[in-house]
Amino acid sequence: MAFMGGVFLAVQAGFNTQLSGFLKQPIFAVIASSLFSVVFAIAFVFMSGKDIPNSSMVEPIPWYLWGIGGLFSVLGITFYFYTIPRLGISKMITLGLCGQLIFSLLAGKYGWLNLPVEMITTKKIIGVVALITGIILINAK
Repeated sequence: MAFMGGVFLAVQAGFNTQLSGFLKQPIFAVIASSLFSVVFAIAFVFMSGKDIPNSSMVEPIPWYLWGIGGLFSVLGITFYFYTIPRLGISKMITLGLCGQLIFSLLAGKYGWLNLPVEMITTKKIIGVVALITGIILINAK
């Protein structure tokens, strides 16, 4: 599922970059993508038959958690739509993946964002070096 999630994000980035080109502004593509994401998410909730959260589930949630993910989503997607036409999708995806991997190692090491603490091991460092080497090779002319 995680692999397919990456595939879907790359496909989404390609389609929305096309939309961004027509609209001449990446942020308008982000708005359209976000609005349709809401529509599809609501449809998936109804099709799944899952219960809608009740007030006892919602009340203890800190106020900022309702929107901060959306802020970072808009920023990240806008950066993607802006950079794909300039860099190409393979460079954007590899550089984006590198950013995700390095941040995830640091966030895991220090437990940022209430994540479980994970040690940075020699294997993980070798993996990061291998990934960065791959990014350099993919992006080399």
